[in-house]
Amino acid sequence: MANRPPAEVLITTDLVRGLLRAQHPDLADLSLEEAAEGWDNVIFRLGRELTVRLPRRQSAAELAVNEHRWLPQLLAGPGPRASSQQSPLRVASAPVRTGEPSTSYPWHWSITAWADGTVAPQVPVADRTPAAEDLADFVLAFQQPAPVDAPRNPVRGGALNGRDQAVQQRLDSLPQATAESLRTLWEELRDQPAWEEPGLWLHGDLHAANLVLGPGQKLRAVLDFGDLTAGDPATDLAAAWLVFDRYGRRVFQNRINAARPTSDATWQRARGWALCIGLALAAHSDDDPVFSALGQQVLHSVLVDHGTRLAGGVR
Repeated sequence: MANRPPAEVLITTDLVRGLLRAQHPDLADLSLEEAAEGWDNVIFRLGRELTVRLPRRQSAAELAVNEHRWLPQLLAGPGPRASSQQSPLRVASAPVRTGEPSTSYPWHWSITAWADGTVAPQVPVADRTPAAEDLADFVLAFQQPAPVDAPRNPVRGGALNGRDQAVQQRLDSLPQATAESLRTLWEELRDQPAWEEPGLWLHGDLHAANLVLGPGQKLRAVLDFGDLTAGDPATDLAAAWLVFDRYGRRVFQNRINAARPTSDATWQRARGWALCIGLALAAHSDDDPVFSALGQQVLHSVLVDHGTRLAGGVR
């Protein structure tokens, strides 16, 4: 096992305060406190209503530029439905302001709205089902055909077999019995028929820690579009295993299939993406018990629940 990737810059409250004074002085005197540190970003709460998100390593900084360029266009949408308060896209946490590289910090950064609620890993998996239909509706609305110049993410959205080397290396870090069970499953899922249609827009990292739940465990916000890319929709459909238990998974899958019938091969690739992402969480989170537990939960889910035939409801 290993820790999360090391930070390549030291991000402190003083640093963030200085960036705000230089680039957004009207916000610089609001209260500021660190809220979270993930693999790619450090998050600060700014006042009561805003969040500052700063990449902590170069690879994440490059992805942030794509988010700044493309996400506002995607959320604006082509017509009144997309801009309506009732649009499923309303839950997306998009930059409300952006920051530029400076002498004190080398990369682009973002200010977004603060989402009141509870991040999904803090909610027992069995209690997350009320968010399943809302998340499915978000995925359906977001996964529109992408233009030819859409960004390509080196680790998400492509052919599943392109992740084979990384998966095999991570499997080697697990106990032998667990590794062999997952390896057998991975080799089956990795070799599913590939997506051959034009790429769709993808969030790219739709696991539980990027979701905020509100009252009644309904979906309040989708966070962190840093992995925004175009490609195989199975990457985001992996949320069926990354977020929910068996019952919630069927609610999510049935909602997707009712609006956009989806092949068994696509659902099995989604299961493969869940295995890949869950393995990364489990293998690199010794210093983060929440992410480690999330990864272990996902790996259990992909092993015990392979169902994709959903006609007739929950099975």
